[in-house]
Amino acid sequence: ILKLLLRFYDPSSGTIQIDGQDVRDVRLESLREHIGVVPQDPVLFNDSIMNNIRYANLSATDEQIYEACKAVAIHDNIINFPEGYNTIIGEYGIRLSGGELQRLAIARALVKSPALVVLDEATSAVDTETEKHIQAGLAALGAGRTTLVIAHRLSTVMNADMILVIRRGEIVERGTHQELLHRKGYYHSL
Repeated sequence: ILKLLLRFYDPSSGTIQIDGQDVRDVRLESLREHIGVVPQDPVLFNDSIMNNIRYANLSATDEQIYEACKAVAIHDNIINFPEGYNTIIGEYGIRLSGGELQRLAIARALVKSPALVVLDEATSAVDTETEKHIQAGLAALGAGRTTLVIAHRLSTVMNADMILVIRRGEIVERGTHQELLHRKGYYHSL
C-alpha cells in the first residue's frame, strides 16, 4: 500500500486517491512533497542533529526544530550532548540509540509539516517506555493530517479511525479497534 501511495509503481487495477484525486494524475514531485514518511530505519547523514532535522524543511527556524524535538521527547537528550544540536551523529546516525534515531525522524517529519503522514513501523526500534514518550509526538504530528500507520504493535494503532488488517498481502478485516475486537476474527487473535 505504501509503495502504491508513493507511486513506486502504479496499481494494475483500481485507483489510489487522495481527496478524490487519482495519484497518477499528480506530478510525482508534488505528491511526495506533501507526504512525510517516518520509516522503520531512518536515513540520517553524517552531519549535525540540527542539519539532519532541517533537511526536511530548509527554511525551518531553530525554534521550530527545538519545538519538534520537544514534541517527541528528545530535546532534553540533545541539549545534554557535548555539542547539543551541533553534535555530529555519524554515518546513518550510528552514535544514537534506536529510540533517538526514531525520534529524530519523527521530529524531521514534524518540521516538514506534510498534509499526509506515513509512519512505517515508526516505533519498532524502541522499547515500550520510549514508545509511550513518542506517542505524544506522533499525536502532534498527526493532528489535522491524514496519517497512515504501518505497525505490528497493536498499541500503535488502537486509536486509529480505521484499521486495515493485512494477512499474506491481502486486507482480511477493517474497522476500529473496538469493532475488530468485537468480531473476534484475526485481529482479535493478535
